[in-house]
Amino acid sequence: MPELQSGRLLSLQVGQVAPLMVAGRKRMSAIGKTQVAGPVQIGLMGLLGDEQADPSVHGGLSKAVYALPAEHLPWWQARRQSQGANLFEENLHPGFLGENLSLQGLLEQDLFVGDTLDFGNVALRVTQPREPCGKFNAVMGYALAAKDMVQSGRCGFYLAVAQTGALQAGARFQVIPGARAMGVAEALRHKAWKHLR
Repeated sequence: MPELQSGRLLSLQVGQVAPLMVAGRKRMSAIGKTQVAGPVQIGLMGLLGDEQADPSVHGGLSKAVYALPAEHLPWWQARRQSQGANLFEENLHPGFLGENLSLQGLLEQDLFVGDTLDFGNVALRVTQPREPCGKFNAVMGYALAAKDMVQSGRCGFYLAVAQTGALQAGARFQVIPGARAMGVAEALRHKAWKHLR
């Protein structure tokens, strides 16, 4: 029997709805997430204390939690700096891209829609890749950020909560395979083709 994939939760982040300038207009967004210490309760609708400004595209049962491989942050930092000359010198912190969970050891190409991240006391089921929007461009500070996300595959993924409980940084998880019919990276390429054609 093959060994199960595993990884570690580096940090958890939550955010509150606040104004954000998008293409010269003020919009409401909770994309900016802040790290929280100690155990965080995760219910069916996500992390306690986390908000979403537009429930039609974020949150809900199938997008309750957004996870991002922490390995992507240096790449995003470099892309941002290359697009904004020296305007963006600060390091990207966990939660900057809107992620609730910063994970280590698991990338999009290793995951399938329907796989479950089993933390022992909490189980989170992979539902789909993240699709970026204009708010992502605004936060990143350059107009091609969304296109970079879909073309690079460094998108992270949404999770439904299969088993509620509390999580804290340092927790380890194993990937319990689902049907494995559609990979996260494959699903993103399909969505990217529709957006970018």
